Amino acid sequence: MDERIEQTQVLIVGAGPAGSVAAALLRQQGRQVLMLEKQHFPRFSIGESLLPQSMEYLEKAGMLRAVVEAGFQYKNGAAFARDGAYTTFDFRQKSSPGWGTTYQVQRAVFDDVLAREAARAGAELRFGHEVLSVDVAGERPCVQVRDEAGETYQVQADFLLDASGFARILPRLLDLERPSRFPVRGAIFTHVHDGIVPGAAGFDRNKILITVHPRHKDVWYWTIPFSNGTCSLGVVAERSYLEQYTGTESERLKAIVAEDPGLSKLLANARWEMPARQIVGYSANVDSLWGRNYALLGNAGEFLDPVFSSGVTIAFKSASLAADCLARQFAGEEVDWEAGFGRPLRAGVDAFRAFVESWYAGGFQKIIFHPAQNPSVREMICSILAGYAWDLSNPYVAEHKRRLAVLEELCSA
Repeated sequence: MDERIEQTQVLIVGAGPAGSVAAALLRQQGRQVLMLEKQHFPRFSIGESLLPQSMEYLEKAGMLRAVVEAGFQYKNGAAFARDGAYTTFDFRQKSSPGWGTTYQVQRAVFDDVLAREAARAGAELRFGHEVLSVDVAGERPCVQVRDEAGETYQVQADFLLDASGFARILPRLLDLERPSRFPVRGAIFTHVHDGIVPGAAGFDRNKILITVHPRHKDVWYWTIPFSNGTCSLGVVAERSYLEQYTGTESERLKAIVAEDPGLSKLLANARWEMPARQIVGYSANVDSLWGRNYALLGNAGEFLDPVFSSGVTIAFKSASLAADCLARQFAGEEVDWEAGFGRPLRAGVDAFRAFVESWYAGGFQKIIFHPAQNPSVREMICSILAGYAWDLSNPYVAEHKRRLAVLEELCSA
């Protein structure tokens, strides 16, 4: 018996943030959109601290009210701690125009809110449907799908968007993956009932807390508080460092947290009820972010590092750029996807990358902990930390390598 063949204008693989925002934007254009998601929502996902830049895309996609009403933890900045030193950045005190506040979200709830909003906008959303193969050699992309009953079918689309996140469906099936420039790092993480006393010294629930290991500048912890008294807690380090620790993931994470006195004191009353998890080798890259009648969104294309919480913002930016290109393509224009999607997306990613590399090398840490910061430069740096890595009016975006190198040298003097 032949497989049934379905037709759609835009097929989106994955219903995470990139896929859902892309679907909503395409529905605003009147496009027929089918979303296929292997898992069922809500489901656990890491990456819970949003950046203010992302609010622009939620607003553009018509999803902002649903996100606001979900009751997530308000976020206005980031705090950094290192061996007794402490500094904060208030994202409202930035040089770039736009949102200065956002939320810290449990991704299980957040992603479910966005997916349901995409469906409410008219996208067809199918949970429990797995993409088995992809053919982009013909006039229209075609994917083979298996549903939960084990039945397979095909979908042909005018355009295919891969928003599959770390599953990286198209890069894996089409051999697009290329090694990341970053060392192989891993993260061990969990959610805890944090038990942090309100007003505890060195802690603000409205900010993510990034703590540098007291002896290893390239090892750091995240503490992301949520509105229900829990927080996301994790440590990031090169794989060789993490492999020194034995036991369960929870035991390993507890042992590494115990090495920082400030963080240990802050979490002295925490209840560890969720088993910790580990991911290794998450940084990824590809030859190209697009091809004939397909494009890669968010983590499916490239993932840098979690240190500046840039993942969801990059995902939203990619969805917005792709939707704009598709609006012109469906209108009959000849679209240069490299000029309209690939280059502009990578421009911001490259700016983020420069700061990530500087963080691990220690230079950016010297900048943010420097006792005599220039106020105007601080506002420019704050803009990047708030996600405005595409604001070319900011010299630390437009000339990120040169400007960052000069600033590192000044702060090292």
